[in-house]
Amino acid sequence: MPFLVFLLFVSCVQAPKNQNNYPDLWWKSVPATELKSWEISPASVEPPQVILSKRNELGILSNFASTPFIYKGEKFASLEGFWQAMKYPEGAEDPRLSLAKWPYTRGEVALMTAFQAKKAGDFGSKVMKENNLEWVSFKKRKMTYRLQEKGDFYHLIRKAMKAKLEQNPKVKAVLSRTKGLELLPDHRQGKNPPPAWRYHEIWMDIRKDLE
Repeated sequence: MPFLVFLLFVSCVQAPKNQNNYPDLWWKSVPATELKSWEISPASVEPPQVILSKRNELGILSNFASTPFIYKGEKFASLEGFWQAMKYPEGAEDPRLSLAKWPYTRGEVALMTAFQAKKAGDFGSKVMKENNLEWVSFKKRKMTYRLQEKGDFYHLIRKAMKAKLEQNPKVKAVLSRTKGLELLPDHRQGKNPPPAWRYHEIWMDIRKDLE
């Protein structure tokens, strides 16, 4: 085999993750002892799939990431803050107000990120479960929280994610860089999660608009 032909052959059989200049870090192996109980290792898949791991720049696409944005005139520190705040009372006339001694105001939760926002939301979920509430609200509009179809809550989350993208240039840059890859969550979502929970799929849908 001529040397030039050999070089061309070798270049064609290189690891897929290098064909589009994807960072090898996106698939970096993490020792099992360092993985969190909820975490899926970046090395558990190969291109054309990639885990949206919080261990690298792809973590900016996580709901937990600190990516401030304004939506409908309200400020949010993260998608997680936006999401979890909807479980909290909106005002004095909100029927949820009398159901518990709320540890935070809705506005305070909106300005939280990561596990702080998740913990605040866990309290809201507990109140919902104890009182058989199936809805959350935004701008006093009630929406079914767990719905196995793309209903009002799903579309609201998608719009908020797009606002995050448009107001944070790095988010747009990172998402664009994943072109050609199937995005997967970095945590276990349980069996058949509602569409609004599948943030990785929503990002791929938004990515199509960018293309």
